[in-house]
Amino acid sequence: MSINDIFSSIKDVISFPLFSINQTSISISSVFFFLLIVFSFVIFARFLKNKLLNKILTNFKLEDGLQFTLLRLTQYIVIFIGMVVAFQFIGIDLSGLAVILGFLSVGIGFGLQNITSNFIAGLILLFERPIKVGDRVTVGDTEGDVENITIRSTTIKSLNNISIIVPNSDFITATVTNWSHGDTRIRVDMNIGVSYNSDLDLVINTLKDIAKDNHDVLPAPEPEVHLSEFGDSAWNMKLRFWIEHPQRYYYIRSEINCEIVRRFRKNNIEIPFPQRDLHIRSAETLKISSTN
Repeated sequence: MSINDIFSSIKDVISFPLFSINQTSISISSVFFFLLIVFSFVIFARFLKNKLLNKILTNFKLEDGLQFTLLRLTQYIVIFIGMVVAFQFIGIDLSGLAVILGFLSVGIGFGLQNITSNFIAGLILLFERPIKVGDRVTVGDTEGDVENITIRSTTIKSLNNISIIVPNSDFITATVTNWSHGDTRIRVDMNIGVSYNSDLDLVINTLKDIAKDNHDVLPAPEPEVHLSEFGDSAWNMKLRFWIEHPQRYYYIRSEINCEIVRRFRKNNIEIPFPQRDLHIRSAETLKISSTN
């Protein structure tokens, strides 16, 4: 067999029609060029994304969440254009979009409802932006910072530095607490019990000074101290202040608590233990009572 015969046989194999779409025969070579064009556009989309991030968007000083949304949308649009071009190249016109929707509907029929709902939810998250990269969120029992939003899922870095993959549909159908949405400031309320024998004015001034001296506490609104209620063995005080960064919430609470212990000891302010009165009746008393 000559070399020409070998090439002719290979050509016949790769040109053999596998199936037809809209009366257009699809062969191995068509599939190869389709994938090659799509892959090329994917690479180009990533290259364009990196160039936009490093050269253009950084010059506009946009917030990180908005930059991420613009870059992600640009990447998806380029890939979508690449798929349209690929369909045109193998001989399928724009009605190929209907084919894509047809594949999607078939997929739904085979149990891909969750994937489709996550896909739609991902688009909603990118356009509506109820959450964005860098936000501190709580979804169910998961609390952490949003690291990445893709078309199917969102990556959250937990407080234990663990990446948790959350389906996008959970952000649309479930209740989500976004600590950073709109205004990153949050109010912190801390409950402290002090002895009834304490100097009330000294307690109030000490708690205010502790909050004001912490560099993470905002000066406005000004920290407040309230006597919320009279407990069994203590005045229940409430220290209220505002912080700028939700990510530092637990650190700031710890710093305030440690400083409360130090200042209270310095000013002889007592944090009482819970007190219980225990009444003991002797055995003789019980015997006399039973006799009577």
